[in-house]
Amino acid sequence: MRCGASGWNNAPMSSNGLDRSDHRESSPYVELDRDDWSKLAATTESPLTASEILALRGLGDELDLEEVQQVYLPLSRLLSMYVESAGALHRMQEEFLQLPQPPRTPFVIGLAGSVAVGKSTTARVLQQMLAHWPEHPSVALVTTDGFLLPNSELERRGLLLRKGFPESYDRKALLRFVVDIKSGRDEVEAPTYSHLVYDVVPHEKVLIKRPDIVIVEGLNVLQPARTRDDGRTGLAISDFFDFTVYVDAATTDIRRWYVDRFLRLRETAFQDPLSYFAKYAALTVAEATAEAERIWDSINGLNLVENVLPTRSRATLVLRKDSDHSVRYVRLRKL
Repeated sequence: MRCGASGWNNAPMSSNGLDRSDHRESSPYVELDRDDWSKLAATTESPLTASEILALRGLGDELDLEEVQQVYLPLSRLLSMYVESAGALHRMQEEFLQLPQPPRTPFVIGLAGSVAVGKSTTARVLQQMLAHWPEHPSVALVTTDGFLLPNSELERRGLLLRKGFPESYDRKALLRFVVDIKSGRDEVEAPTYSHLVYDVVPHEKVLIKRPDIVIVEGLNVLQPARTRDDGRTGLAISDFFDFTVYVDAATTDIRRWYVDRFLRLRETAFQDPLSYFAKYAALTVAEATAEAERIWDSINGLNLVENVLPTRSRATLVLRKDSDHSVRYVRLRKL
């Protein structure tokens, strides 16, 4: 077990600005390596089978039963404890206010990380794991891709090559969605996104009906509120999260994973003539590698450094991955 503000991405400074030589006691985080973290659920069996894990795994992710048992089982139990504690606090608050107790609003988890780091797989696994705990059987998963502005609008604004950057989203709609969830509305709609055509699907919605837990997964979900032109600070969707997770890895590893995934997609999804990226299917391996590296360096890598990575320190918990995609250690903010 390691406690401290150790540096990330081989940087000499930690994310909160403390020097790595600072005393461990000064850190607001507790850090556990994989072995110590896995012991926290040693007596609990994973509810997922090998075939279910395979179905949840994203392209390029090396998720297996051992990783689920050692990493995601303890995390799902920790999250379940947070959900139960939030429920108890809700009951006490309503008693204190001497009000009739309305139904609890859903517990909202924000999950962030870079393109190609495996955050979508993490979100799907957590959704399935959390739904197996009897205290909260209904768990909804919403990705922020559906809140991207349509390609036509991005093109009109000159933002098509900045897709995934904060300004490429309908931020008002995304904020309204999370506010509606935390307001306790019976039904809330979310737009859908097609990775095949690389665009929002018009008039197609996902209906969220009072789940116990909602996981909101996306690149920029931990962004702080923006300062308006008049100097006032507005609201951010992260203001309404009850727990936040950041999936982390060395930038060089994420870049390599992105290129590897691009090459695999060239042989699979890009072969579909309906795919937005069908133009890449005929590229040679060398050409596809060069194109993937160009896209990463000019778009996804730039977005990671400028917008996504700076939000890591805002997360309640960080899953740090090793070069083989396995989680190496967990960093949790102290209560």
